Amino acid sequence: MVKGFRDFIFRGNVVDLAVGIVIGVAFGAVVNSFVANLIMSPIGAVFGKPSFDALMIGPFKYGAFLTVLVQFLIVAAAIYFAVVMPMNAVMKKRGLVKEPPAMRDCPSCLQSIPAAASKCMYCTVDLEPLP
Repeated sequence: MVKGFRDFIFRGNVVDLAVGIVIGVAFGAVVNSFVANLIMSPIGAVFGKPSFDALMIGPFKYGAFLTVLVQFLIVAAAIYFAVVMPMNAVMKKRGLVKEPPAMRDCPSCLQSIPAAASKCMYCTVDLEPLP
């Protein structure tokens, strides 16, 4: 019983997942600090307060929702422009990005299949090769 648990824990994907979660939490803290301290502060300087928490209609505090929504959008933009775009550029530069294969429609079932296919993967009809 203990040997099986040990084998499960030391399996590569479990350890990789644990490391990924820890790194993700730490990176989330860095991004949240960036948004709260460097992005929301100028917004607060322009609008007088870096939070919309005071906005409410009766008992509904929609301002708190707006604050979280704006922070989420800023975090998403920061991650996209600071991490995703540079990583995509590096991967493209190193040739690690695979271009999707050219596609064509099967004349029998009209499903989209790779252009080089000689048999449709959906209806299994034999296809003429494209020139």
